[in-house]
Amino acid sequence: MNTHTIELAVQPSDIDAYRHVNNAVYLTWLDRAAWSHSAALGLPLEACVAMRRGMAALRTEIDYLRAAVSDDRISVSTWIAACDRRLRCTRRFVLRRMDDGSVLASAMTVYVCLNLDTGRATRMPPEFAAAYGGAVTAGDDASLRS
Repeated sequence: MNTHTIELAVQPSDIDAYRHVNNAVYLTWLDRAAWSHSAALGLPLEACVAMRRGMAALRTEIDYLRAAVSDDRISVSTWIAACDRRLRCTRRFVLRRMDDGSVLASAMTVYVCLNLDTGRATRMPPEFAAAYGGAVTAGDDASLRS
């Protein structure tokens, strides 16, 4: 499976009143992993801005399975599950606690190509179609969730 993984540490500011990582922080972690993967595919933020195109989240689903807490180290794995090479891509994620390997969350985001000047959906430039379309990994996250 063509996955990309980043590692991060829970920060004190990530902890909420329930003494675990606030759910909104997970979305930030997904975004970090997606940008890191895009850069690894040859599409860093600077290239997107120069082309005046970007992949914007259209829909995100997160299944929270276990809580991350203070001092946890987290791995966030991501891969491109689908890409029509025209307008949309689907990215999947699995978040794990590094100490014990337990899955904390799994997620899926559908992205749409956006014209950064108009804010409207637009056809992917050839660079996006090649990078994201060429990175599609068949299957779902079942093998990573166990």
